[in-house]
Amino acid sequence: MAKRNIEILVGLFVVLGLLALVFVALKAANLTSFSNGQTYVLTARFDNIGGLKARAPVRSAGVVVGRVTSISLDPKTYQGVVTLAVDQRFQFPKDSAAKILTAGLLGDQYIGIEPGGDDANLAPDGVIAQTQSAVVLENLIGQFLTGKAADAGTAAEAPK
Repeated sequence: MAKRNIEILVGLFVVLGLLALVFVALKAANLTSFSNGQTYVLTARFDNIGGLKARAPVRSAGVVVGRVTSISLDPKTYQGVVTLAVDQRFQFPKDSAAKILTAGLLGDQYIGIEPGGDDANLAPDGVIAQTQSAVVLENLIGQFLTGKAADAGTAAEAPK
């Protein structure tokens, strides 16, 4: 009887471990919000989307207000076209801005919406006109190194 109780406890422990593993996997895959609330679609165009992925969160003031539903390339302008599904409860002014931001130094990227001051709101299927592309770390390092090399070159040419 005691052996059976131990086996039951071990089985419960294994099941709890598997449930914890599934939770962590869903959290890592950005699938933990199972909300089926009403949403409306917005579109934003970016010159560079960096590592933004579909299902990435859309945040305003740090609060998740929606998700990225799709990312495509406009064949005429060669811009990334990002489609957002925003919760119906959150209405943003027409002059709002969208930025691609990074969670932490090397974290996942997400869309940040900064509300504007216009009285009229973005309509469903509206376009966010003001956008700021992703900051690519490699480009920043390249610009820094190029600037340092240019500074070193002008310092070497200066008369002594």
